[in-house]
Amino acid sequence: MSEVPKGMIVPNRGRGQPRPTATMTLTRNGPNGVEVLLGLRSKTMRAFPNYWAFPGGGVSRVDTKAVERLEQLEGPEAVTVACILREMSEELGLTITQNGLQHLPVEAREDIIEDKSKWLFHAEKGTFPFLREGIKVLSHRITPPFGPVQFDNAFLHLHAGDSDTVPEIDLEPQTEFTEIMWGEPLHIIQRWKNHEIKVAPPVVTLLMEIERTLDRFHRDMEKAADDIAERRPGRRSILFAHGVEVVPIKTATLPPADHTNCYLVGDPEGGFILVDPAVRMREDMEVLATAVERHRGSLEAILFTHSHSDHMADMSLLREAFDAPIWGSEYTNKSLQCDRILSDGEALQLGEQTWTVLITPGHHPGHVCLLGEAGLVAGDMVAGIGTILIPPGTGDMTVYIQQLERLKTLNPHLIFPSHGPVVAMPQHLIQHYIDHRKARHDRVVAAVKEGHQGLEEIAVAAYADSPDAHPGLAVDQTLSHLVALQREGRVGKHADGWRMEVE
Repeated sequence: MSEVPKGMIVPNRGRGQPRPTATMTLTRNGPNGVEVLLGLRSKTMRAFPNYWAFPGGGVSRVDTKAVERLEQLEGPEAVTVACILREMSEELGLTITQNGLQHLPVEAREDIIEDKSKWLFHAEKGTFPFLREGIKVLSHRITPPFGPVQFDNAFLHLHAGDSDTVPEIDLEPQTEFTEIMWGEPLHIIQRWKNHEIKVAPPVVTLLMEIERTLDRFHRDMEKAADDIAERRPGRRSILFAHGVEVVPIKTATLPPADHTNCYLVGDPEGGFILVDPAVRMREDMEVLATAVERHRGSLEAILFTHSHSDHMADMSLLREAFDAPIWGSEYTNKSLQCDRILSDGEALQLGEQTWTVLITPGHHPGHVCLLGEAGLVAGDMVAGIGTILIPPGTGDMTVYIQQLERLKTLNPHLIFPSHGPVVAMPQHLIQHYIDHRKARHDRVVAAVKEGHQGLEEIAVAAYADSPDAHPGLAVDQTLSHLVALQREGRVGKHADGWRMEVE
């Protein structure tokens, strides 16, 4: 992302109340111990594409109506229970009965997939039985503030008994999941640690909680679930990957984002660093200090990816909590004295993990990324929410595109951006940025070829395909493209405005 250009006011719309959602942690007794059901989300899903996650979805009007009209749903969390019963019928084709899980009639499931309100129709009609008994609420978690929408998710649980009594799950005809798996929590966590699979962050932390609690209750899932439901543990850490924890920090950045992600990067049992701890309020510093204290390793350094104000800290406030050396690029050292100057290609050994420094200018001189097995700590090269600005003064559009192409060749497992959630499909997003910037470059050239000479009129023509673009930002980014084209010798700035130099 970037600082908002001085003098430019960009409205930031409030998020409002978190939207209620529900997910089901479905467990069973497998041949080697307790197993949990996860589904692989389709690559077309907006949230966590190609991630393993629990079944579930958003609470809808039909769920509220179901609670009003079905006395079987009475009790705590009635609306979220109604939601998860409906979602299970759609995604898994299952319903809960006195005899355990059973398949829905195929025709009823197809009806529900076509129109979710049909769940209530069939439930009232008695097409299939359903019970809420056995469903427990393990916890509630509100999603972190770095996304465009926040959700209040109820993590529900049902233990389905022995594996030989649990029906086979048919994924047809639903389209949300492409695969399902039953796995022991510890085995799933280990595969996640090895970067073999992508697992949604709240699922990871809940699986860790389940594993810890199972150990305390001699692998008895029902007793473990009762204990978790009684304690209702909240979110402790946001784990984007093994060795990558995120702490969102409130900053004055480009809307719709209003936070900058600070990362704890490195070995969870050994050395780690803080990346972009942009704290300017004591409350954020205390939250970050708590995360550092909770970490089982040792803090080795503080690294700043670049010197834009939404990434830099109030250093006097930061020093109250952390006594650690500062690392940054040679350019960052001009703004903040660094104890270690980072260079392109050098390896940072953080416990058992190795992270490679990449100097990626374009958005800002001396911009730093980190590449490890877990993925790419990307700073402001790409964003999980909003867009990236290339400042006309310190940025370079041509170099930025070149650096994006370089990052694409590295094929990172995940991307950890400075703004927004973790990026599940790095190649797709990086290519989107490349295509978008090249297309805008071409539109600016076309506008100049058409005879537009003033900056504002070139911007209007170049952004004609984006009527919702902020006019000030459109002018700012058009200038960045023009300056890059000027460096390439393709356009020139004259007394009467911008003109083509080379067709």
